Amino acid sequence: MFYFDELYGHKILRSDTLKEIDAFFTTRDNFNPLEYNFASRVISPTQTHSDHIKTVNDNNEYPDTDGLILSEPDTAIYLRFADCVPIIFYDQIHCVAAIAHAGWRGTAAKIAVKTVAKMCLNFSTKPEDVIVLIGPAISKCCYEVSEEVKDVLLNTVKDTTGLYIGRNIDLKQINAKQLQEIGVSKIDICPYCTSCNNDLFYSYRKENGTKERHLAVVKLDNIKDK
Repeated sequence: MFYFDELYGHKILRSDTLKEIDAFFTTRDNFNPLEYNFASRVISPTQTHSDHIKTVNDNNEYPDTDGLILSEPDTAIYLRFADCVPIIFYDQIHCVAAIAHAGWRGTAAKIAVKTVAKMCLNFSTKPEDVIVLIGPAISKCCYEVSEEVKDVLLNTVKDTTGLYIGRNIDLKQINAKQLQEIGVSKIDICPYCTSCNNDLFYSYRKENGTKERHLAVVKLDNIKDK
């Protein structure tokens, strides 16, 4: 279940499904992971709505990247969002985390599934050991797409029940369904719609193409007492 918390005086959104590491979503309160000595390294990729997933190594720059996998302690990663679906992953057996940016293009390319697959390949992760948080994003109530995009998205899952009404699509649930179909069962889905709750989160659609973004943040060390 998702709940609001405070970190360094900033309002953030956590899930009680994932307590082992510091994983959360920021709000319009604009917490900046580069401040407060949050981590010795803070890494954010250049996002391009791709399905490219990288594993954090000695590099600090990750161009054309919409998924990052983290296995190093005292390193934080974050990605930016304003309607697209933020997805946080954690392999509780091997202590490996990841974040993926799933707009409609990333969802159509199954970036969430590919992130888990890369965790499995590189860290011996098993889907049944992965905890997933699907964060605040534009919801079915507000996300209308073309018939072409609708068909592309629905073709990524076997069961489309409840995933659409007319041309309104549920991106959060489609990503969850994709993950369930490969064996991921521990999934917490945030109820907040970024468009409906524009007072809490940024919305590209609601705000006519705003350049502001809220974040999905992961640090393997737990610092919730700060």
